[in-house]
This record gives sequence, C-alpha cells and structure tokens, in this order.
Amino acid sequence: MNRMKKESIRKIIVSIVVAVLTFLLSVTGILYSFDKIFADGWYQKPTPTNPQIKIIAIDEKTLQSYGDMKTWNRSIPADLVDKLYEAEEFAPSVTVFDIMYISDVEAESDVRFAKSCKKAGNVITAVNTVYKTEVTKQGETLVVDENHIEMVEYPYEALKEAASYGYANTIQDKDGYIRYATTEVSYQGEVLEALAVKAYNVYCREHGLTPVMPETFEQNKFGFTYSGKSGAYEILSLVDVLEGKIAPQAFADSIVFVGAYAPGMQDAYNVAIQKGAQMYGVEIHANILEALMEGKTNLPVSETMFGIVAAIIVVLFAVVCWKSKIVCSTIVLVVAMVLNFVAGKLLYGNGKVMNLVILPIMFLVTYAYFLIEGYLTEILRRRKVVSAFKKYVAPQVVDEISKQGDFKIVLGGESREVAVLFVDIRGFTPMSESLEPEQVVEILNEYLQLTTESIFKNGGTLDKFIGDATMAVFNAPFDLDDYIYKAVCTARDIAAGSQALEEKLMARFGKTVSFGIGVNCGRAVVGNIGCDFRMDYTAIGDTVNTAARLESNAKKGQILISEYVYEAVKNRVEVTEIGEIPLKGKSKGVFVYQLDHVK
Repeated sequence: MNRMKKESIRKIIVSIVVAVLTFLLSVTGILYSFDKIFADGWYQKPTPTNPQIKIIAIDEKTLQSYGDMKTWNRSIPADLVDKLYEAEEFAPSVTVFDIMYISDVEAESDVRFAKSCKKAGNVITAVNTVYKTEVTKQGETLVVDENHIEMVEYPYEALKEAASYGYANTIQDKDGYIRYATTEVSYQGEVLEALAVKAYNVYCREHGLTPVMPETFEQNKFGFTYSGKSGAYEILSLVDVLEGKIAPQAFADSIVFVGAYAPGMQDAYNVAIQKGAQMYGVEIHANILEALMEGKTNLPVSETMFGIVAAIIVVLFAVVCWKSKIVCSTIVLVVAMVLNFVAGKLLYGNGKVMNLVILPIMFLVTYAYFLIEGYLTEILRRRKVVSAFKKYVAPQVVDEISKQGDFKIVLGGESREVAVLFVDIRGFTPMSESLEPEQVVEILNEYLQLTTESIFKNGGTLDKFIGDATMAVFNAPFDLDDYIYKAVCTARDIAAGSQALEEKLMARFGKTVSFGIGVNCGRAVVGNIGCDFRMDYTAIGDTVNTAARLESNAKKGQILISEYVYEAVKNRVEVTEIGEIPLKGKSKGVFVYQLDHVK
C-alpha cells in the first residue's frame, strides 16, 4: 500500500471518528451545562418590558409596616383586591397572587378575601404541586416517574370556589437555572394550568382574544425568552398601594402580579438572563406571561437530528482542512464558527434552540488535529530532507540552511582563510581491473567512509568525492577554532585508520589499497558555485589547487603539508623536510614537509 493511499485511509478514519464523536456529544448531552453558559448570553437579551405588566411587591417597606407575612390574616389581600377594583374603569385585566392561601387562618378575613375575589371576577391565586419519585411496573418493566404528583396544595375552600388558580412551581434546569416553564399538569383527572398560563388565558378572555399555546416537549415543557432582568417591570410597594399613594388609574387594564419581593422570603431563583443575581418568583412569572403574549417561546431541536447534521458538517470541515493550506483552513474555521452562532440566532428567532458549543468545539478539535498533524508531518519531512541532504552536502551547511527555516540556497561565495585536504587512493585503477564491480564499490565505500568519519570527527566540511578522491575544507562555511591543526589531525586519523582497513581488505579480497594526502592552507573563495538549478558548495582558488597538487605528489601512504601549514603547527608535529618541489601549473615551487607524527 503506497503512502498516498495510507494517508487517505488515515484521514477517512479521522473523519469518521470526529463524526461519531460529534453525534455522541449531541445525543448524550454531556456538554449541556457548558452550552447553556454561552446560549444564555447569546439568546437572553433584555428588551423593553410590557408596560401593562406591573408587580405589587411585598417588599421590605411593606414588611416593616405590616410585620412578618406569616402573621397576616386575609384582610390585607382583601383590602388590595378592593382597592384595585374599586373603580371599574380602572380595574386590572387580571390580578395574579403568586402566594398560596392554603389553610384557613381567621374566618372573617378568609371569607372577606374570597368575596372580594369573587366580586372582582378575574383574580388568580397560586397552588403548589408536590412531586415524588414513583416506581411503577408496566408489564415486566419497572418505570421510574420522577414527576409523579403526590398531592396538590389547593387554596382554602372558600377561595378555591371564588377565584381561579394555577400552580406556581418553577422548573429548574440541570444547572439550577430557570429556562423552561410548563403549560399544565394532570392530577386525579383534573388539568391544572401553570400560573402564568392561567393569567394569559384570563387576559385573552377579558380582551376577546384567542390564546395561542406554545409547542411543548416532554411533560408539557417549553422554553421562553426573558424580557427583562430583575427590576425591569414596574415595581410598586404593596403598602404604597394600600395607603393610596398610587393612583387607581395606574392599574387600568393592567396585568398585576402580587408576590414576595424581599430577601429571606425564599422565593428567589437563578435565571438565564442574569448571572450572579437571583430573580424573585413573581418576576419570573411575569416574564413567562410576556413570553406567552409575544410568542417568545421555543423548543430544543431534536438531539438526534442535530447530531446527524452536525456530524456531516464536521466531516465537510475535516475535508476542507486536509485538502487546504493552513491559511484557507483558518479562514474557513472562523467563518464556520460565525455561521454556527448566526444559525443558532436564526433558529432561536423561529422558536428552535440548537446546541451552540458542539460544532465550535469539534471544529477546533478537527482544526487542531490537522494543524498538529501538518506540523509534525512537516518536521518529519524536513528531517528526512536534511538527513538525505547531508549525504550529498556538508552537514554543517545543511544544518545552517535548515535553521533558516526556508531551505533557501543562493549562488555566491566569500573569501576566507581555510585549510584544504585532499586524499586519494593509490593503486585503485589496477585493483578495479582485477575485481568484480560490486567488490570495487564495496572497497571504495569502506575507504570513503574512513575519510568522511575522520573529516567530521575534526569539524571539517566534506566538500566532495572526486571518483576515488576526497576533498575537505576546514574553517568553512563557519569559523572553526585551530582549523589548520584539525586539518592535520584529520590526515593523521585517515593514515591511522587506513592501516586497519588495508588488513581487512587483504583478508577479504586479497587486495589492498593505500593513500596519498595533501594539506594546504590560505585564502580561498568558498560558497555555492554553479547555476540556479544545480550548484555545489565548494572552495576554489590557488590554495585549493596547491592542496590537490600536494596530494598528487604524495607517495603511497605519505602525507604532504605545505610550509604554510607547517609554520602554523610546527610545535605540535614531527615532520621530515622534503624541500621545494615543482607543482604542475605553478611557475614557482612549493616548500613541502612530510608529516610523520602529530602530538
């Protein structure tokens, strides 16, 4: 299986994995609470509240005037109803008590409150549904019902007959925030409406409107959009209303909610529209009512359907990532993230709520995978290129080029002081005539490996192989301390290694080879020589030519160094003076020494 096919299979597997993961995240709800952190901020925006909705608050001011609410008899709510409905033309459309009047307290006031409500005709009070988890057996299967209604706490009998009622229970989401409401529940054959739903129906009845009930999902739930944060509705103190400080016409045709509005009354909850501050229950009911009146309700999209669509989208994004360059993938990522939130907003405007975080998370995971994979692939590719390049070009040159990050090589050179070494096999031609080609190549490789290792050991740059000869440069392309001495040490190491190599080759092939080495130093031009599509890193100049001539004049096993080399290292070498010898191509001879020992 070729590399391209393997890569394609791997990418297909990655796409399948991200698709499955996307689907599982969608249907399991693992990220539900995390999603709601973003969804609340994106969807729940304060808007001007309906001025018809007013809240009469049992606030601290009221409690200071009338004492703890637990000590009240029913004369106070009776006085409030009488006050609100004193003038028929200024009467509210509906009055909602977010207060439970369950048991009889004081006969006279109980009766009076019931009569006041009956006379008004459109008063609603609260009931409480008590839930208990119940396990039932359906055939052979045990069914757990966490929303079984054990009992309903109704208003006391006279009030139950005189006024409408609705349950005031709130529904807290998984993270404790209120985002959903219910329309109705059933208890012992009776259908009970939620407090806000009951208020909506009464309001519609009073105005000759047809109520439009929201679509619901499990257990008659629906989502709703808050209109305002705490304090957004007109809040009026109960004591001010009873003492006549509020003009009667302020409540004309209004929807009036009456409820707890003071700390310590245990009627405050976490809500989606505001973080870090709770909202009183009476305001929550007001928000639910306004959502019903304005159609600001919603349903979650099908988790299964969303999972399928999201998985397809993520796969398409994965295809873009593996077929595009990083810049294009990044642009697509940003656009996809923006479109995700835009789509969420558009769906929300049409009454559907989608998960906002699954797609962005999977986009980022997919993008990060291909980004990291591309980065690692590039590192491996570059290492392979560098490794291969080092087989043809001096490793120091390759390392420096790779550090630059762009592998850019340009023509040109510089003049610098260098030491140049040439080494050539003696007797190579007659030996090659008596051996098989494969054997010749094996011997040559053994010898060239010796020369290469000796050059690299001493920090030299392997310039090139010239047939059975090797050329090395010291102090190029980078500065090398004591470079002339290191060139001499390289010659010594080659000579020492060749002795063992000669014995090895004699044992295997019955043939042996030897060498001639020349070392010179001086100024040379070093750099990339050639043309744009084929170049060679090398050194040129008289210094190089002289080193080559020294090597060609060296006898079998002999190392010749120039007088310039000797002067630089004479305190650390032992030599035999050869004297001045003529060199081909030079009008003047060069004084030469035979290197015998390096200290």
